[in-house]
Amino acid sequence: MRSSRRREMCRSGATRTWSASPQNGRRAVSARRTNGASRGEEAPGASRTTIAGVVSSRLRVLLVDDHAVVRSGLRSLFAAEDDFEVVGEAANAQDAVFETRALKPDVIVLDVVLPGENGIEVLPKLKKEAPETKVLVLSMQDDPRYVREAFAQGASGYVLKEAADAEVVDAVREIAAGGEYVHPALGARMVAAEAKARAAAAADPLSDREREVLRLLALGHTNQEIAQQLYISVRTAETHRAHIMQKLGLSTRADLVRHAMANGLLGD
Repeated sequence: MRSSRRREMCRSGATRTWSASPQNGRRAVSARRTNGASRGEEAPGASRTTIAGVVSSRLRVLLVDDHAVVRSGLRSLFAAEDDFEVVGEAANAQDAVFETRALKPDVIVLDVVLPGENGIEVLPKLKKEAPETKVLVLSMQDDPRYVREAFAQGASGYVLKEAADAEVVDAVREIAAGGEYVHPALGARMVAAEAKARAAAAADPLSDREREVLRLLALGHTNQEIAQQLYISVRTAETHRAHIMQKLGLSTRADLVRHAMANGLLGD
């Protein structure tokens, strides 16, 4: 009786061996099916057991792009990978928020140019709906300013649409694992832009407001007069003056006047 039951249980379950394509470089792994699953199919969201014995779920991806052909291409790209599942699509910012709230995906692949709100504008709303969800911006916009803004609003990665398929897949895996990713060409531009900004700051460490306070000080105005002209408190004017002296390494009003003259702050 017991052996008969054991044979019945064996017939109700199945063991499937997962194998990846050679280009992915992943080893074959096996996954145990749940009872009742039909042979040759895998239940949505099924987990797999790696050689190391770690059980992990497929990455659930939401695609947000206003072009259907782009979404279709991305869906096909991820479908070719064993560890991805595209769970939804959205063509605009409003639908993206709705789908994020409903699906709570692991990763959102987000375009910048969308009808209505753009991708960067809607990013904080997406993160509010699903704080644990990672966002990869996939865009044609190659200006480093877009990259900085995207990361400031909560993105974990930024890839250009001209990138190879393998790079997009790798970027999604990287951010899903808790890392960050920037397209190499954009990363180089960002480094160059930041170096230029640091050089400019070193050459002129004063802010616009501090330069205006310096000009008025050099013209002989008191802290009270400066406060009135700039609509700030006397205490703020005094703080600006202290910061100016510290940043420029100056100690007297005469030093301030000489610096202002040397840098053309006093006009003609």
